[in-house]
Amino acid sequence: MKELELKYGCNPNQKPSRIYMADGGELPIQVLNGRPGYINFLDAFNGWQLVSELKKATGLPAATSFKHVSPAGAAVGMPLTETLAKIYWVDDLGELSPLASAYARARGADRMSSFGDFISLSDVCDVDTARLIKREVSDGVIAPGYEPEALDILKAKKNGNYNVIQIDPEYVPEPLEHKDVFGITFEQGRNELKIDDEFFANVVTENKELTEQAKIDLAISMITLKYTQSNSVCFVKDGQAIGIGAGQQSRIHCTRLAGQKADNWWLRQSPQVMNLPFVDSIRRADRDNAIDLYIGEDYMDVLADGAWQAIFKEKPEVFTREAKREWLDKLENVALGSDAFFPFGDNIERAHRSGVKYIAQPGGSVRDDNVIDTCNKYGMAMAFTGLRLFHH
Repeated sequence: MKELELKYGCNPNQKPSRIYMADGGELPIQVLNGRPGYINFLDAFNGWQLVSELKKATGLPAATSFKHVSPAGAAVGMPLTETLAKIYWVDDLGELSPLASAYARARGADRMSSFGDFISLSDVCDVDTARLIKREVSDGVIAPGYEPEALDILKAKKNGNYNVIQIDPEYVPEPLEHKDVFGITFEQGRNELKIDDEFFANVVTENKELTEQAKIDLAISMITLKYTQSNSVCFVKDGQAIGIGAGQQSRIHCTRLAGQKADNWWLRQSPQVMNLPFVDSIRRADRDNAIDLYIGEDYMDVLADGAWQAIFKEKPEVFTREAKREWLDKLENVALGSDAFFPFGDNIERAHRSGVKYIAQPGGSVRDDNVIDTCNKYGMAMAFTGLRLFHH
């Protein structure tokens, strides 16, 4: 197949629309089910690059959950704890395969953002992963292959209209890439930067210790940022992104956004949230929305008389700011990556409040000394990579 006609572009009024190979060659994909659209393919191809690089960097199966051309979550296939299985709503599925665990983590870290996602998988989709995908609201999936039973499960999703794409894992794109904007063609070399342990060798803080898990987490953060709309910041813990701040003009706003998402991920693991008495009939999306409101500043939206009765069997206590801070203070050993330098120490102050201990960023700010001093104040280890990772 040399080209594929699409229903429309980014919006219904943008026609015609297609994907094709500029050199007239064969597309490296097969559509096994459904009719993926323009944005679906943008998510699929960016996500496939991300999980492929995660797999190469860690040796573990990887998954990502994409929305609007940025990842809502990304993870590698490390086993789930009992707590994570519960907050990701997969504790009823038994022991999951590594690939399914990777997607459970990628989907579960920020379920509000992942709703209606496009999934990318580094490995052949197995039955465990297909069963997990089947129960979530999602637009489609791309993978290098599918087990026969897994493919049957996915084809039945969305009344037979679920988008299933198979990509050739041996496909290598041309070294130059092009993009048209306003009728003008841009050309640049592909970002083939390899992220491995050596990427974090230049530790500039008093604390020089980067644990093996910290190196894995920093690699996950930087590879995730490589395919996230800039400016961007990514918090990672134990093999998965727990907070991604994308597309913000201000770096501190990136850090605040990603940090709040990381805080929410941790707050969901608190006994006060895990023991919320939801009514039996509540839908998964409504439950996610209720939790998001309950742990935020708009908690009265779900606790007001006339509102809570539709959500809870009994009215929960307010999760006070003091109680939330006490629980958040238990979050530790978080890794943080930034796609460009931190211009002020305020980013580090905000990161500290979300348990960050390890940081990777390019460096190069006129205020690097201030940023390093702030890290030293909290005993953080920070590596300067010397390399920016903007993505647009």
